[in-house]
Amino acid sequence: MCVALIGGMDRLERDYETEARKHGVELRVFTKTRTGLATRLKAVDVMVMFTGKVSHQLKREAVNAARSSSIPVIMVHSCGVCSLRECLQRLVASQQGNAGVSGCTGSCKGGHCRADGRPVALRKGKGPSSW
Repeated sequence: MCVALIGGMDRLERDYETEARKHGVELRVFTKTRTGLATRLKAVDVMVMFTGKVSHQLKREAVNAARSSSIPVIMVHSCGVCSLRECLQRLVASQQGNAGVSGCTGSCKGGHCRADGRPVALRKGKGPSSW
């Protein structure tokens, strides 16, 4: 599975990649706007966006690229390694089972899945119970 991480802190980039390797996930980190972002994002399966540490321009470019390539976007407010770890655990669990990208099995009442089971963009608050 290939995951794109949009936003976050430059100094944690190595820690993000280490955490992804522990989960067996290929991670591409984009903390700043780069030319050709849309073409670099076409090959990813899921996009995780740290909304607390991302420029408006990078967010716009990434969301437009995700829409054009039908890539699911998971939006997380905090940008720590633990937040990424929780996202990766859910993604890996959903890949191993029959759950959607959000890790939902369809029996939730959180409102983050459509009626057909496809996930919509998730937003995570500051507490772990707000998934």
